[in-house]
Amino acid sequence: MKNGRNGSKWFNVSKDSRSWEEFYRKRWNYDYSVRTGHGVNCGMACSWEVFVKDGLICWELQKTDYPQIDPDIPNIEPRGCQRGATASWYPYSPLRPKYPYVRKILWDYYIEERKNGKDPVEAYASIVEDEERSKKYKSARGKSGWKRVSWDESTELVAAAQIYTIKKYGADHMANFSPIPAMSLLSFISGHRYNNLLGGIYCSYYEWYHDLPHNSPSMFGDQTENCESSDWYLGTYWIVAGSNINMTRTADAHFVSEAKYRGSKIVVMSPNYSDVTKYADTWVPVVPGSDGAFLMACIHVILKEFYVDKETPYFTDYVKQYTNLPFLVILEK
Repeated sequence: MKNGRNGSKWFNVSKDSRSWEEFYRKRWNYDYSVRTGHGVNCGMACSWEVFVKDGLICWELQKTDYPQIDPDIPNIEPRGCQRGATASWYPYSPLRPKYPYVRKILWDYYIEERKNGKDPVEAYASIVEDEERSKKYKSARGKSGWKRVSWDESTELVAAAQIYTIKKYGADHMANFSPIPAMSLLSFISGHRYNNLLGGIYCSYYEWYHDLPHNSPSMFGDQTENCESSDWYLGTYWIVAGSNINMTRTADAHFVSEAKYRGSKIVVMSPNYSDVTKYADTWVPVVPGSDGAFLMACIHVILKEFYVDKETPYFTDYVKQYTNLPFLVILEK
């Protein structure tokens, strides 16, 4: 049509195929959806709806149907973060290992011994008990040089190493490391059960969290059983130390800003101006590694002013009921 429809010079009617548009229309097609979360050692436990097409995850959507906890507390939602929104890319990433790999130098030694007629345990023993070969394959750690092997081959080598260790040193020299339940419940249970049946030592992932697993029970009587994040909103004085909430607790970060508008005073201890510092009334740029000394100085002031110089009944009662301070006092007489 000359000059377009209705004689307009701004539009032209094209007869070209528009089939390319179907790609974008079908981008959000799916066969079914399921409710799930991201079990990657994230404590947020955000609820997601995952949409599946032809057996593959095609996209995810944050759900907003959490129950209202308290009319005086902001909603627990919105939940989710950028990392969660892209989680479905990980299972199909070309960088994700999908097969077992063994150090090539170790595998070559092992295959050589197996070809010489030795059984798996004997083959492994001849390698680790050979000072020169043992040193060579151990020095390859931290470098490249992996060799892809089959699942049967990898399980044979692992089993041989375990049997050798048990025979040589005893079952209590078998150390098992499996993820915490929050990361993978199935991996945790299966690894923990397998190790118990062998009689080995269980190394908890949680023990990596510095002094937290050991100090929390002795100080508070429980295993880091923290308050619900929505309870942050009720706090009138915050001390944020060693945590960049916006990055590590993204789904709960809105409680910080909401508490700020409610009138809470927020102190942030951080050597750098981290994301959470923007909420702070007071920023304490401690030197890295000195946060412990700073907090001990704060404790000294509290004890001096509210326990030594002027005894406060509320403080005394709190110390007796909720802290281990009475156990730290030695009676000389």
